[in-house]
Amino acid sequence: MKVEISKDKLIAGIQKVQNVISVRSALPILSNILVEAEKDKIRLTATDLDVGISCVIPVDIQEPGMITIPAKRFGDIIKELPDDKLNINTKKNNLVIIETKSCQFKIMGLPFEDFPKLPEFKEGGVLKIEQAVLKEMLALTSFAVSIDETRYILNGILFKISRDNITLVATDGKRLAVIQRKLNKNTEKDLQIIVPLKTIQELSRNLQEEGEVSMLLGNNQALFDLGDVIIISRLIEGEFPDYQQVIPPAAENKIGVGREQFLLAVKRAALLSTPDYQAVKLEVFKNKMVVSKSTPDVGESREEVPIEYQGKEIVAGFNPSYLMDVLKNLCEERVAFELTDAEKPGVIRINGYVYIVLPMRLN
Repeated sequence: MKVEISKDKLIAGIQKVQNVISVRSALPILSNILVEAEKDKIRLTATDLDVGISCVIPVDIQEPGMITIPAKRFGDIIKELPDDKLNINTKKNNLVIIETKSCQFKIMGLPFEDFPKLPEFKEGGVLKIEQAVLKEMLALTSFAVSIDETRYILNGILFKISRDNITLVATDGKRLAVIQRKLNKNTEKDLQIIVPLKTIQELSRNLQEEGEVSMLLGNNQALFDLGDVIIISRLIEGEFPDYQQVIPPAAENKIGVGREQFLLAVKRAALLSTPDYQAVKLEVFKNKMVVSKSTPDVGESREEVPIEYQGKEIVAGFNPSYLMDVLKNLCEERVAFELTDAEKPGVIRINGYVYIVLPMRLN
């Protein structure tokens, strides 16, 4: 293999694939990136056996070939090279030579034959959605995914496809995020899959504001084709909880509040939170909401936020992180926060999006 490539393009490619690599893998080959040189491009591929990601970089290929190179060392070397143009070529015994005009590195790779093959997908029903739309959907749900491995079924996002609709659902048992959007065309059959959080993170990192993503979804695997990047993932097997039964009917009296103002008030109150005293107190009156925090041996804070509200007075406590997660990811200037009782969940509904958060007991 012999290629000439720019440093910046190669660094960008390495950064796209290296995040899936596990630092504690029992198989040395999984710490490597597979480099394939063919025609006028190189393909970089990395996998941890659950998630695989590959990206294509157009380059000048002098000799085609394949090799696997230790990912971290490869990335660190390329970053520190003094020139933008560099050559990579391989010799016998998996020796990789990386050189510029003034600098040369020799590092040992591993045979490409030992690298796990990514699963192949038969051409089937391809779903297409705008990358910007899927990126927004993931941003508004991924923070609600459970990281508790004993509840593995909640360690991902439910993708529910029905006709021309796609719904994404995430919950950790204390909050629920549901978003629905239109697909570009009707699907042949209804489908439900659970995509693991690690795959969601890679998707979010690589989705752009333009272009489409093609999705090939199977029973235990999914492929996401973003054009120059392909992500293949195992799916979480099992039955996702029935989320629809926990969505309450819309409240009559909604609290209209400036999103940024609400976010910053909760953020300031959270400065006094401790693991034992997490809850931030919301006192809702006509036309004002008091956001406060009192923590023994730490201190207290109080802030008034103007609102539009005509209902009864309510006092409730919430985990500030759960409020901040949704408020910082929404784009709207104002939100309607539904709160009917100290014991009932708080709800935000906006254009096909529902976020439900359970209250906390105030100490």
